[in-house]
Amino acid sequence: MDFVPIILSLQAAGIASFFLIIFGILVAKFMSEVDFIGKDLVEGFLILPLVVPPVVIGFILLVLLGKYGPIGMLLEKLFNTSIVFTIYAASIASFLVAFPLMYKSARSAFEGVDENLKDAARTLGAGNWKIFFTITLPLSLPGLISGFILAFARALGEFGATIMVAGDIPGKTNTIPIQIFFATENGDIKGAGIYVLIICIINLFLIFLSNRWSKNKLSYRNEEKNNVKL
Repeated sequence: MDFVPIILSLQAAGIASFFLIIFGILVAKFMSEVDFIGKDLVEGFLILPLVVPPVVIGFILLVLLGKYGPIGMLLEKLFNTSIVFTIYAASIASFLVAFPLMYKSARSAFEGVDENLKDAARTLGAGNWKIFFTITLPLSLPGLISGFILAFARALGEFGATIMVAGDIPGKTNTIPIQIFFATENGDIKGAGIYVLIICIINLFLIFLSNRWSKNKLSYRNEEKNNVKL
């Protein structure tokens, strides 16, 4: 049993998820509050990785980050380095394919917050960022956590884009999905089945925690409402 693919998958998904939280929340906040010309087109680009094949995302990344790509050439010139066929390339690929899930969940959560609460806070002199951190963010937390878990699970299971920009380098980029693919291709059905079981257990455990947290949060809110009525 080789634990390296598990570690690499968790590492790539962890790095991707860190940036998913930051950019998913910030972009969702901006898109839910600001109207501008071409907004629908911009949102289309944000959601695009959800509907195109992951291999398309991988191809675009390879063109941009490759040796002769604009970003790849810039990294080579400034830092004498390349991120193609590294775990960081896998993290970028995982970030892009999982971003729409985090973004859509965050935006829906933000737009579900009662505007009357925000207006009341504004009348008391609260600014936009204070309203966001004291009202919008806490009330949106269940949706944000659900979006994060879905995005993390998607990042953990990414294959198409990852194989394009990270490849299958043992000990460096062979994540669980890549390991499953090549193990199956080599006839190692038992080995592939073990990794399938592992990734399913990890994701089921995360979903279980999310459901339990949501139920506890709902029970707490119901108790608060009952106390207010009393």
